Amino acid sequence: MYNGKKFLAIIPARSGSKGLKDKNIKDLNGKPMIAYTIEAAIESGVFTDIIVSTDSEKYAEIAKAHGAKVPFFRPDDLATDGATSTDMISYTLGELQEQGQAYDYFMLLQPTSPLRGAKDIVNAVSALFEKKANAIVSVCEAEHSPLLTNTLDDSLRMDDFLKNEFNKRRQVLPNFYRLNGAIYLSDTDYFLKYHNFYKERCFAYVMSQENSLDIDTMIDFKLVQVLMGDRGYPLS
Repeated sequence: MYNGKKFLAIIPARSGSKGLKDKNIKDLNGKPMIAYTIEAAIESGVFTDIIVSTDSEKYAEIAKAHGAKVPFFRPDDLATDGATSTDMISYTLGELQEQGQAYDYFMLLQPTSPLRGAKDIVNAVSALFEKKANAIVSVCEAEHSPLLTNTLDDSLRMDDFLKNEFNKRRQVLPNFYRLNGAIYLSDTDYFLKYHNFYKERCFAYVMSQENSLDIDTMIDFKLVQVLMGDRGYPLS
């Protein structure tokens, strides 16, 4: 129980990633990548249960070795490239309810965000109560303003590429924020009603760009390795 409520952590970790093979369990500075998310969830002290949703026995054993539970395996149709997080969450909550496990809130924590720490988790939960929110989703400031982007046709001509009102110095453009994939927190009943985080009283939790790094490619992976080294792992 946290603040009198039951919180569930759901850590998705399907096998078969194509961009970076087995990225969820890839060795990152001496630990499988998923371990950082499990440890941050444990350290936060927020969760009644921390479960990993996976289709792989190997992933399950690694998850359990680092303190998470794997109460059931994800079915094959939810372990494909086309499977959505929404479907996986709905399935997971449904299976747990059938086992008699109900939670007031859940938080989706993707293992590809290993720099998201326990403090971020606690701060997101604090924002949930402070805002009387149904959902909290983490964001960070966008690295580049979308006002400086446009499409190109096959000719590659850039006539009127920028609208006149946006043809100005970067420093005077408005700030934009992007989803960073690190934290999705929701009231369980709200999510099961809408199957969506963004319907009513959803608020942002703003994270630093550095802690927002999401590992999808080898370049991302190597950058996180460097940042962990600079911080003098382990992270606090």
